[in-house]
Amino acid sequence: MPVLLRDDREGVAHLTLNAPERLNPLSDAMIAALSEELARIAEDRDIRVVVLRGAGRAFCAGHDLKEMTAARAAPDGGAAAFKDLFDRCAAMMMAVTALPQPVIAEVQGLATAAGCQLVASCDMAVAAESARFGVNGVNIGLFCSTPMVALTRNVSRKQAFEMLTTGAFIAAPRAEALGLVNRVVPDNALSEATDELARTVAAKLGSAVRTGKSAFYRQLEMPLSEAYAYTGAVMVENMLDRDTEEGIQAFLEKRAPDWAQE
Repeated sequence: MPVLLRDDREGVAHLTLNAPERLNPLSDAMIAALSEELARIAEDRDIRVVVLRGAGRAFCAGHDLKEMTAARAAPDGGAAAFKDLFDRCAAMMMAVTALPQPVIAEVQGLATAAGCQLVASCDMAVAAESARFGVNGVNIGLFCSTPMVALTRNVSRKQAFEMLTTGAFIAAPRAEALGLVNRVVPDNALSEATDELARTVAAKLGSAVRTGKSAFYRQLEMPLSEAYAYTGAVMVENMLDRDTEEGIQAFLEKRAPDWAQE
């Protein structure tokens, strides 16, 4: 059985973590499959949005602790294997952010440790009311240092530090209040709500959204004046796009735009 499933519908790629019996851990196979599929999607102009979800009763339970334990049998105690694992996982998380298309996490059940990191790495997230989030490695003596990177880019320092040091789970409404997820919906409406958000974004001009996503993350790392200079140049390029000109004209004429690009 493949650990990752892909289903494309109306310009939206649905990626499903498919190891439900183990709560969809980020095993070596899962990280590899996600990395490969994200690379394919990055080159696929027919795909405008990606929805990332988990099969079964959980979104993702984090790293595969059984694989990590087995790596300790190496002469170096697993040091090389652990470094390789965290490097590959970080590269996959950064690929989510670097993907030209927006990525929406559809979260049910648990999103723990690196699973919570995956949610935080996505551009948006929709959560079921019963979903719970945690960076709880500290409970087994393993501080969630790599999940901390994505978490602290979503929620405030004090709230992130509390989650990291207590190992406590937070409920979906709390995750929404902290900015970890965009919205919380009834469990039975999760897929519908996520797909509605995906379709809304997919209906926009693809070139504008791709340009905007790249600029969004780049400007966050810049000083204020540099960010304005950079985004001003981005908007100039965007304004020169034929489809943008058509979009503005269509708005003024109160009609649907006739965009050449998909």
